[in-house]
Amino acid sequence: MLMAEPVDTSELFFGGGSSFGAAEVAELERAVASNARDVRTRANELRDKIEAGNGSDRGHAMLGLALHFLASHSEAVDWFSQVSGNGLADWYRGNALCSLERYGEAATAFVDAEKNGYDSVQAILSRAGAIRLDDRIDEAETLLRENSRRAVTRADYSFQMGCILSDRGDIYGAIEYFERAVDMDPHHSGALFRLAALNASFGNDDEAVQLYERCLSKPPYYLGALMNLGLLYEDAERYDAAAFCFRRTLEFDHSSERARLYLKDIEAADAELFDEDAQRRGREMEQVLNTPITDFELSARSRNCLDRMGISTLGDLTRISEAELLASKNFGETSLKEVRTILDSRVLRIGENVAEAKKSAPQQIRREDLSEEHRGMFDNPVGDLGLSVRARKCLSRLRILTVGELLNRSPDELLGVRNFGVTSLNEIRQKLSEAGMALRND
Repeated sequence: MLMAEPVDTSELFFGGGSSFGAAEVAELERAVASNARDVRTRANELRDKIEAGNGSDRGHAMLGLALHFLASHSEAVDWFSQVSGNGLADWYRGNALCSLERYGEAATAFVDAEKNGYDSVQAILSRAGAIRLDDRIDEAETLLRENSRRAVTRADYSFQMGCILSDRGDIYGAIEYFERAVDMDPHHSGALFRLAALNASFGNDDEAVQLYERCLSKPPYYLGALMNLGLLYEDAERYDAAAFCFRRTLEFDHSSERARLYLKDIEAADAELFDEDAQRRGREMEQVLNTPITDFELSARSRNCLDRMGISTLGDLTRISEAELLASKNFGETSLKEVRTILDSRVLRIGENVAEAKKSAPQQIRREDLSEEHRGMFDNPVGDLGLSVRARKCLSRLRILTVGELLNRSPDELLGVRNFGVTSLNEIRQKLSEAGMALRND
């Protein structure tokens, strides 16, 4: 949708040719469909060139057409108005004026187009459309019927008649004419848009989507079609396609608050879906981490060691390091291999959540938390406490080197260390108490 083969826009805008006709229109349609941003850049370059005194009728017409295709209709009218004697430029000026709802001026532009050699029948049909949009329905119908003999085979004739019937409330008669227009011209944007809107109102969303997509096969694009298609995509939960439509709308109309709002809604929905998916994966992982150690075959020694350390789930094993496990009583390499095996079976590793565990660990005691009297001891070596060799070795296994590091350990953490018993714990408690301090949670 809305994409086409790349076009050499430099050659199109600045080539040596002087003609401005159907071939240039077709090339510019392709260029806008494939890369509207590039066309806007070229249009700005051409504007600069013309304003520097290097203008021509061809340049004015090309700039006006580019701006019209890019939905900058007011500026397009200004540039088209500077082209003289070119029926094609007059006809596109009329279309740009219709887009600005300046229907009386548009009707006059279509008269000028016919005078300056543009397709007489098409100019009359377009003028009838401008008159109808100006709420002069009877006058528009009269003009159509006066020229029906030579216009009835044109797709736009059926389209204009369908619009008149629709304005008068004959919806089914209008549909018949719109379908006839599409049969004659499968790319008639107006008829496709009307049929799409009607199908959407009847609840035929799939048919409406197909019609809107066909309507947007070439510029100038109905921005209403882009918006409506985006909303239908969103209803069908095709969020990427919906976002594309709203971004495309903003590409042509930067001031469209509706498109900007809808795009934000899509992005928020994407974030919410992502969050829901992340939450689902989080719940699944939480179930794995909460799996009891007792669900696995372990030796009695390993099981008892883990039990003494307060490790009861797989999650506990991800929140402790291998060094800490090996420092525990009776926990050796054999037990370590057993633990690795059961974690491998659940695609987990020992200690992979250590950092996370530290973040969620109880608040650490800081030097600033201590009294003025005790702050000086915070960074002192634990040996200054006068501990026994046994107690100091146990603390060394846990890499506890300072008094501050010791204060941030709980009694249970110390008891889980190999060769660290109640006697050593009581010794540490006594020494800290004598200094007016205590272990965490003590």
